[in-house]
Amino acid sequence: QVQVVESGGGSVQAGGSLRLSCAASGRTDSLSAMGWFRQAPGKEREFVMAMLWSGGSTASKDSVKGRFTISRDAAKNTMYLQMNSLKPEDTAVYFCAASVDRQLGVARTQAAEYDSWGQGTQVTVSS
Repeated sequence: QVQVVESGGGSVQAGGSLRLSCAASGRTDSLSAMGWFRQAPGKEREFVMAMLWSGGSTASKDSVKGRFTISRDAAKNTMYLQMNSLKPEDTAVYFCAASVDRQLGVARTQAAEYDSWGQGTQVTVSS
Protein backbone atom coordinates (compact mmCIF):
# COMPACT_ATOMS: atom_id res chain seq x y z
CA GLN A 1 0.00 0.00 0.00
CA VAL A 2 1.04 3.57 -0.71
CA GLN A 3 -0.35 6.53 1.15
CA VAL A 4 -0.20 10.09 -0.17
CA VAL A 5 -0.72 13.38 1.62
CA GLU A 6 -1.08 16.77 -0.05
CA SER A 7 -0.05 20.12 1.35
CA GLY A 8 0.47 23.66 0.17
CA GLY A 9 -2.98 24.87 -0.78
CA GLY A 10 -4.24 28.33 0.03
CA SER A 11 -5.80 31.49 -1.26
CA VAL A 12 -4.16 33.80 -3.78
CA GLN A 13 -5.17 36.54 -6.15
CA ALA A 14 -5.33 35.97 -9.88
CA GLY A 15 -1.86 35.97 -11.36
CA GLY A 16 -0.32 34.59 -8.19
CA SER A 17 1.51 31.33 -7.54
CA LEU A 18 1.25 28.35 -5.26
CA ARG A 19 3.23 25.15 -4.91
CA LEU A 20 1.51 21.97 -3.87
CA SER A 21 3.39 19.02 -2.43
CA CYS A 22 2.41 15.37 -2.27
CA ALA A 23 4.37 13.09 0.03
CA ALA A 24 4.15 9.35 -0.53
CA SER A 25 4.77 6.75 2.16
CA GLY A 26 4.49 3.00 2.51
CA ARG A 27 5.54 0.82 -0.42
CA THR A 28 7.07 3.65 -2.37
CA ASP A 29 9.22 1.19 -4.30
CA SER A 30 6.00 0.17 -6.07
CA LEU A 31 5.21 3.64 -7.43
CA SER A 32 4.54 3.67 -11.17
CA ALA A 33 3.14 7.17 -11.63
CA MET A 34 1.76 10.07 -9.67
CA GLY A 35 -0.71 12.68 -10.71
CA TRP A 36 -2.75 15.68 -9.73
CA PHE A 37 -6.50 15.95 -10.17
CA ARG A 38 -8.88 18.70 -9.10
CA GLN A 39 -12.55 19.11 -8.36
CA ALA A 40 -14.37 22.42 -8.42
CA PRO A 41 -17.71 22.88 -6.65
CA GLY A 42 -20.50 21.24 -8.60
CA LYS A 43 -18.13 19.73 -11.14
CA GLU A 44 -16.59 16.36 -11.85
CA ARG A 45 -13.07 15.58 -10.75
CA GLU A 46 -10.69 16.30 -13.62
CA PHE A 47 -7.13 15.49 -14.53
CA VAL A 48 -4.51 18.22 -14.18
CA MET A 49 -1.00 16.80 -14.57
CA ALA A 50 0.82 13.51 -14.13
CA MET A 51 4.25 11.98 -14.42
CA LEU A 52 5.85 8.59 -14.53
CA TRP A 53 7.70 8.07 -11.28
CA SER A 54 10.72 6.82 -13.20
CA GLY A 55 10.76 10.08 -15.14
CA GLY A 56 10.64 10.74 -18.86
CA SER A 57 6.92 11.19 -19.37
CA THR A 58 4.49 13.83 -18.22
CA ALA A 59 0.94 14.72 -19.21
CA SER A 60 -0.97 17.96 -18.78
CA LYS A 61 -4.45 19.30 -19.12
CA ASP A 62 -4.41 21.81 -21.99
CA SER A 63 -5.61 24.72 -19.87
CA VAL A 64 -2.64 24.51 -17.48
CA LYS A 65 0.13 24.06 -20.03
CA GLY A 66 2.70 26.79 -19.72
CA ARG A 67 1.42 27.75 -16.26
CA PHE A 68 1.76 24.60 -14.15
CA THR A 69 4.85 22.43 -13.74
CA ILE A 70 5.04 18.96 -12.24
CA SER A 71 8.22 17.64 -10.65
CA ARG A 72 9.43 15.17 -8.07
CA ASP A 73 12.13 14.59 -5.52
CA ALA A 74 12.59 10.83 -5.67
CA ALA A 75 14.79 10.80 -2.57
CA LYS A 76 11.95 12.35 -0.58
CA ASN A 77 9.18 10.41 -2.36
CA THR A 78 7.52 13.75 -2.95
CA MET A 79 5.82 15.20 -6.01
CA TYR A 80 5.24 18.89 -6.57
CA LEU A 81 2.85 21.01 -8.58
CA GLN A 82 4.11 24.52 -9.20
CA MET A 83 1.19 26.68 -10.24
CA ASN A 84 1.90 30.09 -11.75
CA SER A 85 -0.35 32.69 -13.34
CA LEU A 86 -3.29 31.29 -11.44
CA LYS A 87 -6.79 32.07 -12.64
CA PRO A 88 -10.11 32.04 -10.80
CA GLU A 89 -11.09 28.97 -12.82
CA ASP A 90 -8.22 27.09 -11.18
CA THR A 91 -10.13 27.24 -7.90
CA ALA A 92 -10.75 23.68 -6.75
CA VAL A 93 -9.76 21.01 -4.29
CA TYR A 94 -6.57 19.47 -5.62
CA PHE A 95 -5.97 15.77 -5.10
CA CYS A 96 -2.76 13.81 -5.34
CA ALA A 97 -2.94 10.25 -6.63
CA ALA A 98 -0.51 7.37 -6.93
CA SER A 99 -0.47 4.51 -9.37
CA VAL A 100 1.31 1.42 -8.09
CA ASP A 101 2.59 -1.84 -9.51
CA ARG A 102 1.62 -1.00 -13.09
CA GLN A 103 3.71 -1.29 -16.21
CA LEU A 104 3.25 2.15 -17.69
CA GLY A 105 4.95 3.56 -20.74
CA VAL A 106 3.47 7.03 -20.44
CA ALA A 107 1.94 9.15 -17.72
CA ARG A 108 -1.75 8.38 -17.18
CA THR A 109 -4.62 10.83 -17.22
CA GLN A 110 -7.51 8.62 -16.11
CA ALA A 111 -8.50 8.51 -12.46
CA ALA A 112 -9.25 4.78 -12.74
CA GLU A 113 -5.54 4.09 -13.27
CA TYR A 114 -4.65 5.50 -9.87
CA ASP A 115 -4.80 3.40 -6.74
CA SER A 116 -4.21 5.70 -3.80
CA TRP A 117 -5.64 9.15 -3.22
CA GLY A 118 -5.01 11.93 -0.78
CA GLN A 119 -7.65 13.92 1.08
CA GLY A 120 -7.20 16.99 -1.08
CA THR A 121 -6.03 20.54 -0.50
CA GLN A 122 -8.06 23.64 -1.29
CA VAL A 123 -6.80 26.18 -3.80
CA THR A 124 -8.78 29.40 -4.07
CA VAL A 125 -7.96 32.07 -6.66
CA SER A 126 -9.74 35.38 -6.38
CA SER A 127 -10.15 37.89 -9.18
